Amino acid sequence: MRMFDLTGRVAIVTGGNGGIGLGMARGLAEAGATVVVAARNAEKNAAALEEINQTGPSSGGSGAVAIATDIRKPEACKALVEETAGRFGRIDILVNNSGINYRKQPQDFTLEEWYDVIDTNLTAAFVLCQAVYPHFLKAGGGKIINVGSLMSFMGGPVAVAYGPSKGGILQLTKALTCAWAKDNIQANAVLPGWIDTPLSVKARADLPGLEESVLARTPAGRWGDPGDFAGVAVFLASPASDYVNGAGIVVDGGYSTKA
Repeated sequence: MRMFDLTGRVAIVTGGNGGIGLGMARGLAEAGATVVVAARNAEKNAAALEEINQTGPSSGGSGAVAIATDIRKPEACKALVEETAGRFGRIDILVNNSGINYRKQPQDFTLEEWYDVIDTNLTAAFVLCQAVYPHFLKAGGGKIINVGSLMSFMGGPVAVAYGPSKGGILQLTKALTCAWAKDNIQANAVLPGWIDTPLSVKARADLPGLEESVLARTPAGRWGDPGDFAGVAVFLASPASDYVNGAGIVVDGGYSTKA
């Protein structure tokens, strides 16, 4: 359908070389967008490009390219945006997906770990949004997709930094909406539940019984798959969502609906 067509659009996806980010990047490419995978690991970047370019684009886009970057460094975020704009002449979509976590009790958390989580999960997203803003203005509008978490509004004993970072992502999304909707920029958040990614593999190793408890609570009866995020990414990146702004869309198989 034309309202979901991303032909000619250019998207940056941070952390797009694996997990949810790769699922979103694949969806955007299949809908016709040129996708810039922004992540640190060059080997994983190359594998992601191969996967994305095998499955898309179906609508005439330029497939995917990778730019190795460390988004914890503000200057690297700005350089990523300028390199993308210089190579492709425009930026239309920003997906802030990169995220890390240290699963520790609050009393065991170091200040360095706190800053690492906040800088990666929240500060980088803010810096990237600032950096793409003039390019969105030049293009006549833009789409921001911030990846939060159920921890954006729920709590957990080993999420003392992760939870605040993801709560901040949701509030950043709302603030951007209030400031930039007038510029035809839509900012929305996707709030994943328990998804089968390398991060959740580690969580299952760290938290005995997690596998069984997630399956028992999730009405869908399974863990999420990164591919489950392709559709919501295309929707939020496309004209189909032009009047959707400031939303936090839960993608969790119903996990958060069950007491």
